[in-house]
Amino acid sequence: MKSISTFIILITVCNIGLAQKKIAPNPIILLKEQAAANIQSNYETYKKVALDIWNYAESGFKENKSSTLLQNTLRENGFTVEAGVAGMPTAFVARYGSGKPVIAILAEFDALPGLSQDSSSSKSPIADKINGHACGHHLFGTGSVASAIAIKSLLKEGKIKGTIKVFGSPAEEGGGGKVYLVRAGLFNGVDIALHWHPSARNSVTYSSALAYKSAKFRFHGLSAHASASPERGRSALDAVEGMDYMVNMMREHIPQETRIHYVITNGGKAPNVVPDFAEVFYYVRNPERALVESIFDRVVKAAEGAALGTETTMDYEVIDGTHDLLINKTLAVAMQANLEKVGGLTYTPEELTFGKQLQSTFTGKIPSLDSASFIKPLESEKNQGSTDVGDVSYVVPTVGLTTATWIPGTPAHSWQAAACGGKDMAIRATVLASKTLAYTAIDLFLDPALIIKAKEEFKSSLGDYHYKALLGDRKPALNYRD
Repeated sequence: MKSISTFIILITVCNIGLAQKKIAPNPIILLKEQAAANIQSNYETYKKVALDIWNYAESGFKENKSSTLLQNTLRENGFTVEAGVAGMPTAFVARYGSGKPVIAILAEFDALPGLSQDSSSSKSPIADKINGHACGHHLFGTGSVASAIAIKSLLKEGKIKGTIKVFGSPAEEGGGGKVYLVRAGLFNGVDIALHWHPSARNSVTYSSALAYKSAKFRFHGLSAHASASPERGRSALDAVEGMDYMVNMMREHIPQETRIHYVITNGGKAPNVVPDFAEVFYYVRNPERALVESIFDRVVKAAEGAALGTETTMDYEVIDGTHDLLINKTLAVAMQANLEKVGGLTYTPEELTFGKQLQSTFTGKIPSLDSASFIKPLESEKNQGSTDVGDVSYVVPTVGLTTATWIPGTPAHSWQAAACGGKDMAIRATVLASKTLAYTAIDLFLDPALIIKAKEEFKSSLGDYHYKALLGDRKPALNYRD
């Protein structure tokens, strides 16, 4: 009995000693907690910034108030800001720190035309407003700035070393702002680029995007009285319709992954006047850059044929062109781990009611509202969208994520997405993205091996390809929304 008692006493003493011995906390965890606290403590500030930009709802290359607000927020927090870069008045590059590594965070802020909407669960355009943030770029820009400011705080305190940059990129929606930033060499010297995007789910981007090229085709004819002397006219609108017909016939003879869409932006002014001018705006998309170029050339031939057949003349202006997205698994795995640490979104009772009301306006399969709290596993799937982030991914290793800023099932570029963007739930989901970006940046600042591995994968994926902008050497199409 005495030996057993002695043994028990010894074990107890050892356990007490172990309990009293302090285990040093993981320094990376402490830095991430500090970054998260920085973002969370400024919640109301970032909420106001995001909702101000949501209210401004400025379209591509016209985002004067939105860009200025983000620039001022960065300046107030110690960043040096260079505005009007790469020939774009609303583009900017903000930086803090010095030396390597250089980590970039992308920020967008343009709205979409024709999607004005308040924050209610029924379609309700805002009076005297045309544009709406139906892709959530008011959140994108604000969330990216928030994460950069959190990193700046750590740099200022000397807890990490290097440089953080924010790239304010306008006109993502069809204007290709990042293409001009890349073409101007502004990503030279950047080690890694991070980005995020509003969505209806939480996931790390692990699928490519469609490369695309767009242009406005303009036809010039002769006006005449459409009834008294139609034979003296040559209709530019006939040419547009002839082109559209031929392109629609061409759809049967192109790869099935291709997407071609168009809108007639000018079809004349009065039915009794033969239109002497007409314009149609085309997009061509495909997963492969080379196929986009070849299919676009066929669209041009359709335009030339339409002009020949209607005795009009035609010219066209390339508006935009973006690469597909080069995926970096090394970075995606790292970001996935951080997104899982941050977690998803939990709705309030009021938000659940809003969500059910909004989902009643959806078509197709409707996911559970609970899915906003889930983190999607890292897996590849088809992506039918396009983004100018693709061009960034071809000059620097790039990784991104989405968070559920919208009610599950909400389609992008819809009035429902714009409505969600004005809600507090969207701001909370933005904070989740900001924290994930900051966590991933901290990993990169503290782990040189992670950057080396990401760059090795990038070089292997790139192969012998040398970047060339699909939109050619044109200047930014600053009035493409006019």
